[in-house]
Amino acid sequence: MHHSFLPSLPEAVRLLVKFNPATFLNKKLQNMEYNYYDFKKNLSEIKESLALVDDLKVQIDNKKSLHKECWIAIQEKLRVDWTYDSNAIEGSSLTRGETLFFLKEGLTVEGKPFKDFLDARNHAEAIDWLYEVIKNNRSVTQGLIKEINALLLSGVKYTPAINETGQKIQKPANPGKYKVLPNHVLKTDGTIHFYTDPIHVSDEMEILCQWINENIKNSHPLIVGSIAHYNMVRIHPFDDGNGRGARLLMNLILIKKGYPVAIIKNETRRKYLAAFNQADKGDIYPFLTLVAVSLINTENIIVEELRTRS
Repeated sequence: MHHSFLPSLPEAVRLLVKFNPATFLNKKLQNMEYNYYDFKKNLSEIKESLALVDDLKVQIDNKKSLHKECWIAIQEKLRVDWTYDSNAIEGSSLTRGETLFFLKEGLTVEGKPFKDFLDARNHAEAIDWLYEVIKNNRSVTQGLIKEINALLLSGVKYTPAINETGQKIQKPANPGKYKVLPNHVLKTDGTIHFYTDPIHVSDEMEILCQWINENIKNSHPLIVGSIAHYNMVRIHPFDDGNGRGARLLMNLILIKKGYPVAIIKNETRRKYLAAFNQADKGDIYPFLTLVAVSLINTENIIVEELRTRS
């Protein structure tokens, strides 16, 4: 006798109607080994930083409408700073001056890898595209995050990787496509940190997008942006461009809510990487603090520029 283990057609339809994606994702979130989104205990610890962030934002909002030309110049400066620092964190050899010269004049500097200039152009164009996303009021989706990655890797043929024997290799780039092979990083203490397995990436990225869209409405954007930034790096969904993409995602959230960008400075790279390690162990306070300091730094630059140019 032949037994079918598939539900009958009416039963299958009933099961489909009952399926709720939000409930499904919430269950997956609860079943994760560690809930990487629940950091309520850390929020009271950075209340003072959030108050300062908000106070500086009010000062900027009151002044920027009075100095429109000045505001355009400030935005251009931040575009260069953000591009320089974000790429330098990932190993770009360009100085801030070379980044500015290339973005302004389109001229490369002798002796520097062409990919570093390509990365600078792509990052600056990705920033410009973010403002289009905000103008069109697009919500955060997996498709949008893939578009960010495709922009960052536009024209890039190969990405650096390390094979099973620890040798540095070049593998074909896959702009805007999730990884198909596992990726990992060698940490400063000599241990290997493995990121989310490719088979779980799509589910985890859906959880991330849903979490952002649910929390952006009522939570402070610095908290939402920081936790989104951390989780995208934790998942490492792409072969390349994960760090730059996560910083763009964080700043997309900040800009959406009317805040300036948090530029993680290259000179804080060691502290930045250490903060990721601490967050992996359940303590995101150092990471939230580092992002808050970065945002306050940007705000202080803006306030000073508005004061001196007015």
